[in-house]
Amino acid sequence: MARKKQRGREASAEIVVETVAGGLAELIPDRERPRAWTLVIDGAPQSHVDLDDPALLTFEYQRRLGHMVDLAAPAGKPVRALHLGGGAFTLARYIATTRPRSTQQVVEVDVPLVQLVRDRLPLDPNARIRVRSADARDGLRKVPDGWADLVIADVFSGARTPAHLTTTEFLTEVRRVLRPGGRYAANLADGPPLAHLRGQIATAATVFPELAVAADPTVLRGRRFGNAVLLASDLPLPVAELTRRVAGDPHPGRVEHGRTLADFTGGAAAVTDADARPSPVPPPSVFR
Repeated sequence: MARKKQRGREASAEIVVETVAGGLAELIPDRERPRAWTLVIDGAPQSHVDLDDPALLTFEYQRRLGHMVDLAAPAGKPVRALHLGGGAFTLARYIATTRPRSTQQVVEVDVPLVQLVRDRLPLDPNARIRVRSADARDGLRKVPDGWADLVIADVFSGARTPAHLTTTEFLTEVRRVLRPGGRYAANLADGPPLAHLRGQIATAATVFPELAVAADPTVLRGRRFGNAVLLASDLPLPVAELTRRVAGDPHPGRVEHGRTLADFTGGAAAVTDADARPSPVPPPSVFR
């Protein structure tokens, strides 16, 4: 383990480096914001947090998840949210800020990472956020039926989503813990030929009747590796408003749903526990 000395959290603070279960974690200070940090694990950026403005979402995929949070209930209304994968708790902080009195559970398997984030990027003690150290699927099993308004999955191990979090059996458990009308959102990463993304859409379609995908158009066209946010529910999604918001982002994205999403999936097979594989390894150029 190595840690560079850090004097407070001023803009001049140095990078914090720790060995965690998932690899080498770095907290890199934001030069433009005095109390903002980017969490990087083994060279892959994971989260950005501004302690002075927890409602700020800078990563493209986190902004798209934030749109889903904003559209999940009337503005300011508390929700019950389950986060599979913690990172720097960016989305949990966002919900606590934009929807005060929300009740949230975070399931994160990497205990040293949780401790690093708690030490260096402490949560608001008044936020109703419970952090449970467990594998995401094991933690999911312990959540009561119909408990959650939102389930957000953002789980990566070595920049890959573990195989057991890509299956119909996993998503069946997700649907169990969602209340009627509740919504599931997952951060997925893929590149050409997009076999993983197509398989994940096909898998979700076996469990949820309503689906949408938000991503950069170049990712959806298979021109580069990147993130896509999969949204699912048992009731219709607010596709028109989501499309408007995603198109208005600093890096505009596109939303696919309905027939165009089915055409995009192209007959891909659903993934089960028996044949699951992790998401693909990102090319080295992605993080340069």
